[in-house]
Formats: sequence, structure tokens, C-alpha cells
Amino acid sequence: MELPPWLWIILIGALVAASCSLVGCFLVLRRMAMLGDAISHAVLPGIAIAFLLTKSRNSIFMLIGATVLGLVTAFLVQVLNKSGRVRGDAAIGVTFTSLFAVGVILISQFASQVDLDLDCVLYGVIEYTPLYTLSFAGRDWGPQAFWQMMGVFVLCLVVVSLFFKELKISAFDPEMATAVGINATLMHYLLMGLVSVTTVGAFEPVGAILVVAMLVVPPCTAYLLTDDLKKMLLISVVCGVISSAIGYVIAQQMDASTAGAMTVVCGLLFTLALLFSPSHGMVTKLVAQRKLSRHVVREDALQALWRFEQESTPAPVTIKPLNATGLAAVTKSEINIAQRALDELRRARLVQSRDGGFVLTADGVQAAQELVQRHRVYESYLENLGYAEDHVHAAADRVEHFISPQLAQAVDAAAGNPVTDPHGKPIPRE
Repeated sequence: MELPPWLWIILIGALVAASCSLVGCFLVLRRMAMLGDAISHAVLPGIAIAFLLTKSRNSIFMLIGATVLGLVTAFLVQVLNKSGRVRGDAAIGVTFTSLFAVGVILISQFASQVDLDLDCVLYGVIEYTPLYTLSFAGRDWGPQAFWQMMGVFVLCLVVVSLFFKELKISAFDPEMATAVGINATLMHYLLMGLVSVTTVGAFEPVGAILVVAMLVVPPCTAYLLTDDLKKMLLISVVCGVISSAIGYVIAQQMDASTAGAMTVVCGLLFTLALLFSPSHGMVTKLVAQRKLSRHVVREDALQALWRFEQESTPAPVTIKPLNATGLAAVTKSEINIAQRALDELRRARLVQSRDGGFVLTADGVQAAQELVQRHRVYESYLENLGYAEDHVHAAADRVEHFISPQLAQAVDAAAGNPVTDPHGKPIPRE
């Protein structure tokens, strides 16, 4: 297959990211994200044992040995965790450090003169993958790493597609999965097997350390962007592929590590999701909170003006309308916040200026009466539930801004369509 080297590198990086993303989503949901890190280190004894038994550095033998040790790692972590004496994070730490140390000893004692290229296992050599091609039937089929990761990706895709329901239920609620007849333990080890195969398969192109980022960061990015598992899987894969392409370009421009640049792009995408996610973004929440705060202040201002005008109706000429200072004192807010609320209400034509202050327009009177009605009806509803009279106002003051018209009608009916509130004040009605 004749493709430029840069395209092979991007394709291999994309396959690694996509494979890691598919299994990583379930690890994130099961709160086992760092198990990929554990497996990536703990498989070192498998690599060493495979070499000692075969006296060959053939990647197939290395893959088999590492995969077996990956499953052993998952089994040991599960056993320690289920024992009840060791917590999950401690079980992962004990297992992978112990097995990693065993691998180091095996290599130093029996294979110290052999170049197993552990730096490549840790950091990856994706830049050189186009040089090691697969030849079959007298034809060059392209880089071995591409077909290796293609096989891993297809395996992950097939398993996730066939057992999607089982993996989904087991990830969210293993007890429920067992109750409905799903073997949650089998699903756990099936997932761990996929993690092992994916981690080991990505050793050569990406490296053990960087593959951890691919297992965790794109799924976490997708987790922030959606609450649907199918969409989470898709978004995770897309984020991984985008990171692969953009990371390669950045690495070429900066003459930096390609795998490292890909991971950095993953981190940047996660940061953007963390800040601007529609439902979980920090900036999005801050904007929504500020918007809600301004909405509450506007509604409080409408009610304050209505109550002020109602109380001053016997002598409307002698009492000066409320201005920002008076409104701030009544609503217990800052003057600049009160002024902003009055300006917004004026633009909405709910209030108008008069004699250095503000009064309600006809539309403003109607809107204010609806708010006051909600407040006083809810107070009456709470009184019917047995709340003390001096406790109903604060509760109604918090809830009144979030009651929909339909809910307000239901609460009114449940309260018996009262005429006055618990304090004896009339409830305005159309």
C-alpha cells in the first residue's frame, strides 16, 4: 500500500486512540481509569518471560506474554479488592508496582545483554512505524503497526458491539446485572482482556505511558459532553482521532515527540470540554448562575415594586417611587445590581421612570401579580403541610422563581385555592 509516511503515522495514531477510547469509556464509568496504567507497567514480566521462553523478540510472542500478565494483573486487583481489606486504588498500586519490579529483576538477571528497548515500550516510536512494513505474498502491505492496531480496533469494536448491553449494565450496576442474569464477573474479565490487548498492542506505536492518556482523557472528555453512552463512545473516538491528526501537525512544527503532542492535544480538548461543556462546563455553569441570579433579582424587583405600590395606594402622590437605592434596601441587594435589574425591566417595558424612581407598567403589574400569587399560594400550601407560619416565607421566597405555570396551578389547587396567605395578605388573582 503506497501512502506517504505522515499519513501512516496519523492513521496508526488514530487507530490507537480509537481502540483505547472504546475500552476507556467503560473503565471511566467503572471508576477504574488507572487500571490501564497498572496493566501497562505490570505486563513487563510477561514481555520478559516471553523472551526467555522463545529467545525471540517477535512481537507476537511479546503480545501474548504481555496480554496474559495483563489478565493476571486484573485478576489480582479484583481479588485484593474483593477481600475487603485493601481498597481499589491501593490494590492497583500494590499489584502493578510488584509485577513491574518482578519484570525489572527478570530482565536484569536473565536478559541484561539483550536490547528489549524499554524506552520504546514506555515512550513509543510512532515516528518510525512506517519503516517496519508487513510483507505478504510478495507484496508490501504497509506498516506492521497499522495492521496490528487495526486488528485490535476491530476486536474492540466487535466485542463492544456484541456485548454493549451487558457491558453497559455491568458498568453502571454490577448487582443489577447479576440480578437480570448477566455474568458481571465474566463481563469484567472480558473488559480487562480488551484493556490488556489494547494496552499491549499500543506499546510499539504509542508507548505504555502515553497509552494511559488515550485510555482516560478522550473518554473523560466525552463524559463531560454527553450523558448517553453510545454518544460518549462516538465522541471519545472522534476526540482521539482529532488528537492524532492535530498532534502530528504540532509535533512536526515544533520538532517534538509525536505521541506526546497527540496526548497534549487530548488534554487541550479535555480542558475545553471542562470549561465549555453545555451541561458540565465550568464557564457554562458560571454563565448560567449569573443569568439565574439576574433573573431572580429582576423578579424580586417586580415584586418589591408591586408591594410598594400596593402599600402606598392610599396616598400615591405623596410617596416617591422606588429608585435603585430604595430597591436595593428592600431586596437586600447591592445598588448596582438593583440598578441593572431596573434597566433590564425597563427595556422589557415592565417598568418606567417617574419622579426619579420607577413604577410598574400594565404588563409589569400583571407579571408582578403572577409572582406574588405564586409566592403566597406556596406559603398557603406549606401551611397546609404543617409548616409553622414563621417558616413558610423563606421557603416560598426560594422556590417561587422555579415554579412553572402548570406547577403553580397544581400547587394552588392542592392548597384549596386560598384567598389569603398565612399572614392574612390577599392573594392577587385575575
